[in-house]
Amino acid sequence: MPVVDYKKYCEMLDNAKKNKFAYPAINVVSETSANAVLQALAETKSDGIIQVSTGGGEFASGLGVKSAALGAISIARHVHFIAEQYDINVALHTDHCQAKKVDSFLKPLIEESRKRVANGEKPLFNSHMFDGSELPLKENMDIAVDLLKECSELGIILEVEAGVVGGEEDGINNEDAPAEKLYTTPEDMLYVYERLSEVKGARYMFAATFGNVHGVYKPGNVKLKPIILKQGQDAVVAKYGQAASFDLVFHGGSGSSLEEIRETLEYGVIKMNVDTDTQFAFTRPIADHMLKNYDGVLKVDGEVGNKKHYDPRSYLKKAEEAMKNRVIVAVKDLRAEGTTLGK
Repeated sequence: MPVVDYKKYCEMLDNAKKNKFAYPAINVVSETSANAVLQALAETKSDGIIQVSTGGGEFASGLGVKSAALGAISIARHVHFIAEQYDINVALHTDHCQAKKVDSFLKPLIEESRKRVANGEKPLFNSHMFDGSELPLKENMDIAVDLLKECSELGIILEVEAGVVGGEEDGINNEDAPAEKLYTTPEDMLYVYERLSEVKGARYMFAATFGNVHGVYKPGNVKLKPIILKQGQDAVVAKYGQAASFDLVFHGGSGSSLEEIRETLEYGVIKMNVDTDTQFAFTRPIADHMLKNYDGVLKVDGEVGNKKHYDPRSYLKKAEEAMKNRVIVAVKDLRAEGTTLGK
């Protein structure tokens, strides 16, 4: 199934909301990691979301280029090509883009989609995330509204965030964020709805924070309060009706308990980001390969080594398989198994 169009993406999100499951949104940095996600989705008969961060895009473009936008374009084109070999739906998304990177990351990607749409093609990415959480809420939404207008014209969904996701990921460090910033208030959620509603007919997703933290921490160190999502949804619905209910996004999903994950699905979460857990899954078999084949991957004491062991394909295949298996776990945790809308 090719990468979805706007109509099919909306159907995916509506299906998740109605049936109280969520799509795994998996960060990738290469063709290999993108392939792992596609295979996992196909094996579980789940639709899903592949996403690229600014750091992931920069990595994909190579050390000699270091362009987040060009790397993201490269990965997206690969997914558009390979996804056609599978019988599930996949959407392409860009993860956290702070205000200071809008001009160097989001704008070029939006322009690339504008060219494609002008030629009768689908946008390159189905959705983008603007992360203005470090800004005062009004300034955050001022920028978000402008971006939403641009995205809506092209059939692209915008994801926004209010509140701060703790921890550190992809060069964004919120480990010392004030505790109150980790929890979005009902008043904040009302304001987000009112501002984004200025763009008539536009579709968006909202990452409200409820103690989320990027990375994985020992049990007890992260204080998630999923009930915050319900309180915010209730406030918006009470004032503006059921149609105002948010499509919510769960950031910092790695390491969360199954009970916490499932609770958020009851409150309107339709997308959960997973990165840290899949990073570990990808790297673990590589470490195992190197330790078990030390003499083969290195030319120790003037020996010739073993080409079968130092050929990157020998260990990257293992990494892809392991990452695939971890994505399958995420699909099942989110109750998405067997939910594909198919063709």
